[in-house]
Amino acid sequence: MDRHNLPFLMLRGIGEKETYHDKTALTRKSAIEVQANRSAASTHFFGKKQMTYFTQSTNPNELTGWRSPAVLLMIMAGAMQLSFAAWWNLMNNFAVQELDFTGREIGIQQSIREIPGFLSFLAVYLLLVMREQTLAYLSLLLLGVGVAITGYFPTALGFYITTLIMSIGFHYYETMAQSLSLQWLPKATAAASMGKILAVGSFAQLIAYGLIFIAWKTFNLSFTVVFAIAGGLTIVVLAFLIMAYPHFKEGVPQHKKLILKKRYWLYYALTFMAGARRQIFTVFAGFLMVERFGYDVHEVAGLFLINGVFNMLLAPKIGKLIVRFGERKALILEYVGLIGVFVTYAFVTNATVAAALYVIDHAFFAIAIAIKTYFQKIADPADIAPTAGVAFTINHIAAVFIPVVFGLVWLVSPAAVFLAGAGMAAVSLFLSTMIPSNPDDGNEVDWWFRKPAAQPAE
Repeated sequence: MDRHNLPFLMLRGIGEKETYHDKTALTRKSAIEVQANRSAASTHFFGKKQMTYFTQSTNPNELTGWRSPAVLLMIMAGAMQLSFAAWWNLMNNFAVQELDFTGREIGIQQSIREIPGFLSFLAVYLLLVMREQTLAYLSLLLLGVGVAITGYFPTALGFYITTLIMSIGFHYYETMAQSLSLQWLPKATAAASMGKILAVGSFAQLIAYGLIFIAWKTFNLSFTVVFAIAGGLTIVVLAFLIMAYPHFKEGVPQHKKLILKKRYWLYYALTFMAGARRQIFTVFAGFLMVERFGYDVHEVAGLFLINGVFNMLLAPKIGKLIVRFGERKALILEYVGLIGVFVTYAFVTNATVAAALYVIDHAFFAIAIAIKTYFQKIADPADIAPTAGVAFTINHIAAVFIPVVFGLVWLVSPAAVFLAGAGMAAVSLFLSTMIPSNPDDGNEVDWWFRKPAAQPAE
């Protein structure tokens, strides 16, 4: 046997009686087929057949692995946090050190930030002309652009305008992300999946805070540079998402009108109180760290870094605990803890204790997943998208006026602001006790205080 012809004998269909010309022809044919396959693969990757948002539409349950809807939601959460976490880290220091803001100006700026949240119900009308996934992508783009240009407008008016642009992107992204999560994720495991999504967002926070913590003093960075890099990173990740993921179809066609139903009232009430409580933390707890205790940018970044680590480690576990013990018990735990945190905030005089309170307060945020999964269990599937917009509006009713009103209260008594937060947590605690152990359509509220007491057996 000629050793030079051995490769031909290994090809399927070649026998000892075949001629040299037969072998050569077959080899050429194989080479042509290989080249054709490579060209097809190249076309699939670079051409019209490539799986991108613009070229392929598929059902959420058809793709698994890294191209699944759950992973898409995780990466979107990370992209959002790259911008927002950096903006949030720098915001108070930028306002105080560059713009000489007081409680009055920071209250105005934060109220402006919450206006798009209040107008989130308008998202349902945008869905008349675009898909939910499209609106989520567009919102991420606005967020990235708004953050990237913040440092180039170092005036009060410029900060207000860039805050508004950033906030439109942030709040409409959050509205769409919540709606898509409740549609794409199975009810039985939604809380656990949402916990993982939060963990990925926290990891992105760690990247943002860690880089600021290390690089701020090391390279003597400016606010302008950090804002620009943070916004740019979100835009880069968004470009990857558009090219790597198809359009996922919504499971149930969503109503393209506002939905307000009486049977959802407890969800609305919990959402409203969560928005009020959130303002006490996001606006005034962070401002306390900078104004009263003099935290610098890298020190605030270090504090946020600790928050991110806690969220990354705890959020998936909290999601699993909600699945195991239910929304009612989880929210009761959150609000009991918050009452203690806010009361302590009111009288804290030690910077280290204040920092510990800030971390504990932030850790409770992950439990708010329970409000979303409670709604998922009681909702008509077609109501999810429009109700997400309404819920964000309800969540931000208090957010529009609390920063301004409490900013004025802050000038007189910072302690009064945090005591009011404890009162809000107490109202939320009462509301959470009315969540049924097994919420469902037709079993939305447990009126436990109306039930007659059990009579002892005779």
